[in-house]
Formats: sequence, structure tokens, C-alpha cells
Amino acid sequence: FWRSSAELLITPRPCHAKTNVMFLKTHKTASSTVLNILFRFTEKHNLTIALPADQHFHLGYPERFNTSFVEKLQNKAQNYNIMANHLRFNPSEVHKVMAGDTFYFSILRNPIFLLESSYIYYKDAVPAFIRSKDVNEYLASPLKYYREEDYKKNIYAKNNMWFDFGYDNNAEDNENYTQEVLKEIEQNFHLILIADYFDESMILLKHTLCWDLDDVIYFKLNSRSNDTVQTLTAESRERIKTWCSLDWNLYLHFNQSFWRRIEETIGLKELEKEVNHLRMRQKELMETCLLGQEAVVKTHIKDKTLLPFQSGDANILGYNIRPDLSNETLKNCQKIITPELQYTSYLYSRQHPHKKRKPLHLALLRSSSLEKT
Repeated sequence: FWRSSAELLITPRPCHAKTNVMFLKTHKTASSTVLNILFRFTEKHNLTIALPADQHFHLGYPERFNTSFVEKLQNKAQNYNIMANHLRFNPSEVHKVMAGDTFYFSILRNPIFLLESSYIYYKDAVPAFIRSKDVNEYLASPLKYYREEDYKKNIYAKNNMWFDFGYDNNAEDNENYTQEVLKEIEQNFHLILIADYFDESMILLKHTLCWDLDDVIYFKLNSRSNDTVQTLTAESRERIKTWCSLDWNLYLHFNQSFWRRIEETIGLKELEKEVNHLRMRQKELMETCLLGQEAVVKTHIKDKTLLPFQSGDANILGYNIRPDLSNETLKNCQKIITPELQYTSYLYSRQHPHKKRKPLHLALLRSSSLEKT
């Protein structure tokens, strides 16, 4: 009955899909796409999800998370399986609503691209951005526009990822402090993904959670049209590394551990194979689901109930579904393109049917004042 060690090596150890998962949804890091993946997984396995209480769409952000921000389950004192909406991380409070064996992960993005994206998206909401003409002017002398007394409104203008993880985004960047925080994040999170390598991140996530390829398949959500991207000068790019040095250190540290993790668990050769497989499957799904097989600008979205939230100077793209789909296919295609607010609202009314529905029309009011075509 003994098998040789070679045979043992070949036999993969069966793993079980993890169903208790907490995702710290950081801002402007492709996190809405990850959220959609988690929402679909929640539905597929009929899991419970920690959703924002009452009429809210995020879990108390920008306040540090506390359990009162979550809608309680009726007649159940149990923990939730999934938590993924925007919150500012506060481990002791999060642990109270999540199971003991929960898998914690998050995602980071290169602060250079992140800041430019935030600038456009929050242009009319952040005092530091409102006061400056464009992103390069802002970065030429940020302190001219960024005032600490506007601290709560300016979180998107400096070290936003650091803030999302629960730390002070205006803290001084000194070696001891930074290292201490990085160590703490490593203890709190099992995995940190990198948005700049999104497909590679999805493959690593799939392996780590023991999920199927279709569980991590996605269409990009909450992305914007190219004509709303501002070109950063070389000086601006360098200045971001200093201005957002806490985020820069965070990114460099976890970008390194990300690739180390891939080499240890998957290997670059296998990774490349699986990324290609993911892209092929994605292309196949786009051909099945989408009219024109690509994202379209807000004015070209035919079904206004699937219009993504529009913000600042960004033109947030959406999708049109092919009209000739069978029921089952239609349902699956719709889920993969449903924007964050609509999906949150839908899951909320499914999980808490006795509660008043979330006021989607209010959340999307700014979106629907589109220039009519």
C-alpha cells in the first residue's frame, strides 16, 4: 500500500475552498472588480455577507470600523462569511463579526497611478484637489493646496492606502514607525495583492483560497475612459514618491512579498500558463455576454439600471449585455457587470428582506444627471 515519494509528490493535496473571507477594499486599486468577484462567490455558495447597515453603502468609512456599521442578521448570533465593502480597518472590531478562521486579504496599487486616479475621481470632493487646476499643479507644491485641518476630506490626497489600513496618513515617515506598521499589516493579513498585476493577483488568490478559475474571472469594473487620464510629468511622478512616501513604502514592501509568494507557491512558468488561461476564458465570456465585446462610456450604456456611479471628472465605463441570451446565461452575465452600488443593494434586500431597501436612486442621482444623448 505504500506509495513512492515520487507518487506522493504528483498527487495534489486536496484543498477545500475557503468560504470565510475578509477583503479590505482600498480606494482606486481595482477593488470594485475584486468586490464583484466576492459578491458572486457569496451568491454561488449561499454565504452570509457583512453589509453596511440601513441606507449606507460603505461600512462607516472614513471612521475606523466598528461593529455597529454592519447590518445584523435576523435571529442569528453567528459570524459572517464574507466582508468586502469599503471600511477603514480596525482589526479588533472586524474580528468580532468575522469567524476565527477568516482569510484576510487586500490590494495595493502603485501610488503614482493611484494618486492621478484619485485626483480625477475625487476632483470635486477633496479641498486640495478643488483648489488646484490639475494634478501636476497640485503635485508641484501640494502644501499650497493640502491643509491638515481639512484632514477628513483630504484623505484621498495623501497616503490614502495607509489611511485605509487604519493608520495616520499624515504621520511622519520614519524608519521605525514604517517598519512597525508593515510588520503589523503582515500579521493582520494573509495576502496582499497588487493591482498593477491584476491577472497574476487573481491566479494567486485562486490558488490561496482553493477556488476555481471561474470564481476569479472578471470584467473590469469602475474603470474610466482614457480621455479622462491626466499625463503626469516626470517631476510629478517623483514627487508622489515623497509626498505619499508612506504609501510608496507600503507598495514597495508588498510588491516584493507578492512576487516572492508567487515563486514559492506557483512558480513563474505555471503562473504565465494560468494567466493565459484566465485571459482566454475572459475573452470567451466577453464574446458570450457583451454587445460589442467591450466597455462603453456612460452615455452609451443602454440599461440605465446598470449605470455605474459617476464621480468627479471621471467617465466611468459600463457594459451592454447581448439581448439574445438564454435566462441562465443572462443572469450570469448580468452579475459579472453589475456595479458596486446596485450589487450591494441587491444582496442587502436578499439577505435582509425585512429591512427597508437601500436608496439606490439617491446614490445614483449624480450619475443619472448624464448629458442625454
